[in-house]
Amino acid sequence: MFLIERRKKILEFLSSHGKATVKELSSFSGVTEVTLRNDLKTMEEEGLIKRFHGGAIISEQVDPENFFSVREQKNQNQKSAIAKKAAELVTNGQCILLDGSSTIREFAKLLKTMPVRLTVITNGIYTALELRDNPLITVILLGGVIRVGSTALEGTLGTNILTQLKIDIMFTSASGFTIKDGLMDFNVYEVDLKKRMVESSAKLVTLMDSSKFDTSSLASFAATDQMDTLITDDSAPAEIIAQLRNMNINVLIG
Repeated sequence: MFLIERRKKILEFLSSHGKATVKELSSFSGVTEVTLRNDLKTMEEEGLIKRFHGGAIISEQVDPENFFSVREQKNQNQKSAIAKKAAELVTNGQCILLDGSSTIREFAKLLKTMPVRLTVITNGIYTALELRDNPLITVILLGGVIRVGSTALEGTLGTNILTQLKIDIMFTSASGFTIKDGLMDFNVYEVDLKKRMVESSAKLVTLMDSSKFDTSSLASFAATDQMDTLITDDSAPAEIIAQLRNMNINVLIG
């Protein structure tokens, strides 16, 4: 198990069990107790956990709900239907930009089966891996920093490529959305990157299930009027859908 994956699993184990001993975590992660103690020491320094004699608990500052593996399991049927509708917007020869969200990964699972030639730029590690086996798709992975619990590269280290290519559409999701604040996410470093991605794209298509509506998050990466198309499910609030359509935003139901 790779270091990042191992520490993510440790956090998930602590989240579900409350606390655990070094012996339990060592057995669970398949590494020696010496290696496990080194992991816990680093994770405590990063504010992710708190150690006690012989074990550890998760830090109150860490929200496991934001882990990719947790988000990936939520509203799976809605995400799949939304992804199918988004695939209808993809045409041969496009250059598209994908974020690293769990909803966009569902979209990538469809793209990899399509007989369409594309250039795909993404900051999502799993998204890039989904697409790598389709010989018609050229995948460009944006460089950046990866943190525990995430599978997206963050920061603006690799954004120069965004200015060198003509990007037809950015497909994105969000952890929260309101008419006033627009599309929001919970990580400030990813928000900064996604702002750059939005600015570099000719069109912005948002894939977002109904649970995200009227929900706030840490910071906004796109104003509501920057969206060209929103794809959601049939449980989305009717009054918000009407407002969006009055703003000339194309709303599609997956």
